[in-house]
Amino acid sequence: MNSTKGKTILVVEDEEFNRIYFEELLYHLQCKVLVASNGLEAIELCKEHDNIDLVLMDIKMPLMDGYEATQAIKKIRPNLPIIAQTAFAMLGDKQKSLINGCDDYIAKPVKKDDFIKLINKHL
Repeated sequence: MNSTKGKTILVVEDEEFNRIYFEELLYHLQCKVLVASNGLEAIELCKEHDNIDLVLMDIKMPLMDGYEATQAIKKIRPNLPIIAQTAFAMLGDKQKSLINGCDDYIAKPVKKDDFIKLINKHL
């Protein structure tokens, strides 16, 4: 049973290489992918698409960072799972992500198996 098939994932990522990598992984999981390149776009997409099942949120982005975007999205959709992903994996980042409303956290570079487990856990 594939729990990810047909699910809609919003990938919020300003780095093209990372965005393509996530899209490729999610394609193999048979997910539909929406893309935002900053926090403001992510909020708009969450308002427009109530079929989004999960958000993969980059933390460090232009215009609005992932923490601010997460807090705004949680006000609109409190039960929408948001997974923080960041290259700045330092002690306390996971805690800061959870405090700011993220449901989980993964550090870049993201390992395929860890990523798949995490997506399945939240879907």
